[in-house]
Amino acid sequence: MAKKDGKEKKSRAREKEPAKKPATPSAKPCLRKTLRVPGGDGVDLSAYDTKATPGGPGVPADKAAALAATTRMAERLGGLQDRLYAASTAGDRRRVLLVLQGMDTSGKGGTIAHVIGMFNPSGCRIRAFKTPTAEERRHPFLWRIKRALPQPGEIGIFDRSHYEDVLIARVRELASHRDLGHRYDQINRFEQELADDGVTVVKVFLHIGFEEQRDRLLARLDNPDKHWKFNSSDLDERALWPAYQKAYELALRRCSTASAPWYLVPADRKWYRNWAISTLLLEHLEALAPEYPKGGFDREKSRRRLLEGA
Repeated sequence: MAKKDGKEKKSRAREKEPAKKPATPSAKPCLRKTLRVPGGDGVDLSAYDTKATPGGPGVPADKAAALAATTRMAERLGGLQDRLYAASTAGDRRRVLLVLQGMDTSGKGGTIAHVIGMFNPSGCRIRAFKTPTAEERRHPFLWRIKRALPQPGEIGIFDRSHYEDVLIARVRELASHRDLGHRYDQINRFEQELADDGVTVVKVFLHIGFEEQRDRLLARLDNPDKHWKFNSSDLDERALWPAYQKAYELALRRCSTASAPWYLVPADRKWYRNWAISTLLLEHLEALAPEYPKGGFDREKSRRRLLEGA
């Protein structure tokens, strides 16, 4: 009976034990880590699925969840932008620069329309870099880039960028390999200087698939309203696809640094592209944590003056 009583006591003791709390769900994944390009020798674009949705909302990630999540981010993004700009009036030099690179039709313009549209346009500085003008060619390649940088408190967006001078220049053999090597080093020094001066550089490579690009070019040809977006030179560039992939791999390897890393966003699914870039911007702005500056005035005195008819 003693053994039986002992078992009964243990059983009653277990019944009195509080139920174990369920495991705490894992923290929201950090897209800055998920999409960051490793740099070094570990970049092989063929290993990245252009239709993938890494870290996307929903299980599995789906369009409806991504659209809803992107919409919900708008208010938070706008509020952080407002704080960033307000902080600049008190001497805070911090700002954000979003660099968009990718093959034709990868969605650079679409990103600006859908993602940057959630910000106050008066606080944004958008620049699309086309073929250098005669004046720009008379200067070092970073000259036109420096003239387009965001001011403190602003969010800058580059549609293409200084990387054109190590991409097209390499594919089209417009510069020697020695000069190209110097340019990578110049870019890294330049971006480090930006970081040291309070610029958060968010570099995004929009990774589109060869077949997806064909479909998007065909859509432009089949829609008269989109003929203005089509250029026969797009087909010439498409013929050099393998060379461009190698040029991008080299740029991602050589210029993904701690101060200015590259992020690879699969771009075949537009809804994922927009969600991913919105999330990247949100994470960077939240890390900056800008605050409204305190007013340099007597609040109560100002209220009294207004109420007294000032």
